Amino acid sequence: MTSRVLTVGFDLDMTLIDSRPGIREAYRALSAETGTYIDADLAVTRLGPPLEEELRNWFPAEQIEEMGDRYREIYPTYAIAPTLAMSGAREAVEAVRAHGGRAIVVTAKHEPNAKLHLAHLGIEADAVIGWLWAEAKAEALREHDAAVYVGDHTGDVRGARTAGALSVAVATGPCDAAELRSAGADTVLADLTEFPAWLDAYAAGADDRG
Repeated sequence: MTSRVLTVGFDLDMTLIDSRPGIREAYRALSAETGTYIDADLAVTRLGPPLEEELRNWFPAEQIEEMGDRYREIYPTYAIAPTLAMSGAREAVEAVRAHGGRAIVVTAKHEPNAKLHLAHLGIEADAVIGWLWAEAKAEALREHDAAVYVGDHTGDVRGARTAGALSVAVATGPCDAAELRSAGADTVLADLTEFPAWLDAYAAGADDRG
């Protein structure tokens, strides 16, 4: 039997939390403050990539850094309270702990804001690592020896595969199940409510192999 502690990584937006209501409000506030039109309803359908990629749709290149900084400053005021936990999120994290494992969050989001979301929703992670997107997520996954990474975006699949971790995808974000499978996800779940049963089967298999 292996002595390796099971570590499972989770993405944040649209995996553990439904941040669309909060992000919509933050974009609307930034739009009102700057006088620049932002289609907030459209923007929240494209969550996953770094903030700067979305801001390029609305601001000239020379303003992206300034607008990104300002968005992150106002974010706690507008985005934390409206954000909800995804169905099964708390139970998914608890399932990892029930197997004696560690649950970490690896996200492209500004790390302090990610921590605010988790604290507000009462989701306790063993570590929270921000500012990492797609293949760059492998840095944190390797550092924490994560065997599994759970996310909703094809970028999360790429991050898991780059790290040599098992990619478990949930079809709760902008990418549907077919896209996630095509990107190379090892397993695609409808949502996190299916994760505890999947983890039970995975852990049993790991014990058999160990």
